[in-house]
Amino acid sequence: MNQIFKGRYSILLGFLIYFIVFSFIIRTILFVSAAQKAEFQFLEVMRFYLVGFLFDLGTGLILTTLYSIYLLVIPHRFYVKKWNRVLTLSIFFLFLVITLFSFFAELTFWQEFESRFNFIAVDYLIYTYEVIHNINESYPLPLLVGGILLIALGLTYLFYKLKIFSSSFKSHNRFKNRLLYATLTVVPALLFLFIVKNNWAEQGNNRYTNELSKAGIYSFFAAFKNNELNYHDFYSLIANKDAFALVRKELTESNSSFKNDRFSILRNLKGTDSAYKPNVITITVESLSADFLAHYGNTQNITPRLDSFANHSVFFSNMYATGTRTVRGMEALTLGIPPTPGSSIVRRMDNEHLYTVGHVFEEKGYVNTFFYGGDGYFDNMNHFFGNNGYNIVDRGRKLLNETYDGTRTLISDDAVTFENAWGICDGDIFNVVIKDADEKYKKGQLFNNFIMTTSNHRPFTFPNNKIDIPSGSREGAVKYTDFAIGQFIDQIKKKPWFKNTVIIIVADHCASSAGKNEIDISKYQIPCMILNLKNTENRNISKMTSQIDLFPTLWSLLGWNYTSEFYGKNVLDQKYESRVFLGTYQKLVYMKGDSLVILSPHRKIDTYLYNKSKNEQKPFALPKKIVNQGIANYQTAFDLFRDGKLRYK
Repeated sequence: MNQIFKGRYSILLGFLIYFIVFSFIIRTILFVSAAQKAEFQFLEVMRFYLVGFLFDLGTGLILTTLYSIYLLVIPHRFYVKKWNRVLTLSIFFLFLVITLFSFFAELTFWQEFESRFNFIAVDYLIYTYEVIHNINESYPLPLLVGGILLIALGLTYLFYKLKIFSSSFKSHNRFKNRLLYATLTVVPALLFLFIVKNNWAEQGNNRYTNELSKAGIYSFFAAFKNNELNYHDFYSLIANKDAFALVRKELTESNSSFKNDRFSILRNLKGTDSAYKPNVITITVESLSADFLAHYGNTQNITPRLDSFANHSVFFSNMYATGTRTVRGMEALTLGIPPTPGSSIVRRMDNEHLYTVGHVFEEKGYVNTFFYGGDGYFDNMNHFFGNNGYNIVDRGRKLLNETYDGTRTLISDDAVTFENAWGICDGDIFNVVIKDADEKYKKGQLFNNFIMTTSNHRPFTFPNNKIDIPSGSREGAVKYTDFAIGQFIDQIKKKPWFKNTVIIIVADHCASSAGKNEIDISKYQIPCMILNLKNTENRNISKMTSQIDLFPTLWSLLGWNYTSEFYGKNVLDQKYESRVFLGTYQKLVYMKGDSLVILSPHRKIDTYLYNKSKNEQKPFALPKKIVNQGIANYQTAFDLFRDGKLRYK
């Protein structure tokens, strides 16, 4: 060992020690943070430190693989040259900066998601413009970058004082010794890279323990590699005919009739053939958790208008989002489909010309428009909406070679009073919607508007002097969004088109998805309400419902006949049985009543009984029928999209 520290590989070994020590420190900080929200057994702590050490060691070896090979092949006469010293020191310093930045990023990512890097981090890397601006507005970026550079300089100086650099450059290791050192570092690195799976860290029921067992950088590249998951390759299956039979039976309603194709969910829904066709404005609120509202026990008084609207609406008080990202909410609200594994369909290839909620409105004579206060390029939103029956109005940039079936209108500067990294404030986007509605009303056009808000997103900034909480906090952002929605409805009440306009307020997902359990059901509950629905009494729908059930229920209340390729159902139908679909990009959840089924890669199935009042999930052997029902929904949803059977015809 002493010869290694005094040999050519001393810098590599020193970097490994630095990486493992700092990884240990980061893991400990995250552990202290998690310990405030969950209890840990002694063996759990020992496990995540031991497993974490192995992941850190493997990651460190992978990071140094190319350098190890370089040390093996470069002859001594070149290794001692000045140019090599400069190159080695430069690369060493660069790797310090990169790994230190990743450690800092892990801390901030954990603060937001209470997770090591995952598929969300991969998504965010693609959209560097929005993310860098978001970081800059949320944190003192110059100080952070300066701090990272200072720490990197300090570590470099420490290596210099310990004579690690001089020991390396003055050494004269024989090739056979270098070959031994290279074998001891490169071979384990390659074995780790190609054999060890990131989910090997997920061995217990405590989600925090599983996350703490991982290494952030390795988790990031594992998520990048697993961008999309083929359901058939990774999840439990049942016979295809049985899967469709189960789903068709579950989707059967008192007024439904299926087409002849038994490997399809295409069906006709018979209404009263009503002529009632109101304009529809759907306000999809960023990160609006149910527990922000007083209706769910919040005492901060940050949603006074929403709580008031809930009392005068068709209020879905027990609704659940399908995922933890905005694109999952959009997927649920436009396609009415369970969250299939991998990225949301909004972000996938071949997602054009699908049968969407917008097409049902289009067949009734409506003009569909997607409104977004940011750049709709983010998360592929413009491509999805623009090629699935919607026009687009966003605050974006004109892109070369962009093509949409619908039109795209950019929000002009004179329509903006406040803007941050994620887009214009909610008040501004609502003013844009009002102006657009006025124009459509003058033309005699029915409109279906899908609005995506942005103010309740980090950095949580909004116009001054609107509410009694200053910018910069989640509570303030929620209250500002509540204020903006209230002001919007107050304004449109004066419009001639208001009496024939229905307003829907629904969240895309919750503010946080992390909790004690691997899938914390309480972190998916969202508020949803339908306002100004003619000839419909105010009511509280307390049945457990999903985001995907919203529009089928609305169309039933409107009395419409329509064709459906949606997994959503009318929750007021006499045959409706409560079930919801939840998920991350890998975990797929089916819950019926208190029966909870979680499907995971490697064909893993976990079943629980869910106690909502205690937010407890106890392992329980559920009947095979319920497990197969969960499998059937996700299996058929994956197949229908993959096979192009959800296309608009």
